[in-house]
Amino acid sequence: MAIFVEGVHKRYGDKHALTGLDLEVARGTVQAVLGPNGAGKTTAVRIMSTLLRPDEGVVRVAGHDVRKDAAAVRSRIGLLGQHAALDEELDGRQNLEMFGRLYHLGARRAGQRADELLARFGLADTGRKPVKQYSGGMRRRLDLAASLITDPQVLFLDEPTTGLDPRGRAEVWSAVRSLAGGGTTVLLTTQYLEEADRLADRIALIDEGRVAAEGTADALKSLVGADRIVVVLRDPARLAEAAALLPDPSVDTDAATLGFPVTDRMEGLALTLRTLEAAGIEAADLAIRRPTLDEVFLQLTDRTGAPEVAA
Repeated sequence: MAIFVEGVHKRYGDKHALTGLDLEVARGTVQAVLGPNGAGKTTAVRIMSTLLRPDEGVVRVAGHDVRKDAAAVRSRIGLLGQHAALDEELDGRQNLEMFGRLYHLGARRAGQRADELLARFGLADTGRKPVKQYSGGMRRRLDLAASLITDPQVLFLDEPTTGLDPRGRAEVWSAVRSLAGGGTTVLLTTQYLEEADRLADRIALIDEGRVAAEGTADALKSLVGADRIVVVLRDPARLAEAAALLPDPSVDTDAATLGFPVTDRMEGLALTLRTLEAAGIEAADLAIRRPTLDEVFLQLTDRTGAPEVAA
């Protein structure tokens, strides 16, 4: 297990940031951590990366206890915070060399590692440009490269794409996928639900300082309901007639659509088409709509004590 967290509490005076956090992350996987502002995401990352001490509980990262053996943990992890830690006046290679020297790699090895990481993150052609000339996505990729200067076993990414445009976000996503493919364990906190859906093997939703639900994206989505078939009719005047033929539909008269839950998507699609065709009702469009992580987030952070999801 790359990360093991059990019964962790953290208080700031009268404020309880974490209230019994439990989390396990398998080696070589991407674990996303979601939650509303103030839920405890950043506090959890700071504890796991040895920047804060927990008041109670057990935290082991890469096999080492964060309180008893913090130095061993730090030698095995990388951390990318919410704000870039780059020198704007230096070029990309110089920044990476600087980080290498800070980690006592030695001048030659630091230069080699800088070249390796620039190539790995598609920055080789811009390595001699001052960072102040980089785009947002390029800066974040360079920041990510700096967090890997020691080739860590576990990498913590705290909201790595905040403030980036879609192109910059896609660049960082591609880099994270590459890391996971190479065997690095990644723990990612994010405000972007699509980011978690696209990148994570498993997702933990934190609310009020503890895990409200945890599982794969599909398992979490199943908590808020089944898949739905949505039908757009060619003739809105036949909505009521179509609704009478289909199981438990909801009707949107303005959009001329109706939807209903299904357990077997393909069978449901075929049955819907046959039913409408038999009645001579023409569908302009027919689609399967799955629950989204947005719906999971809104539902589960509106209450506490949600069960863990097995998947």
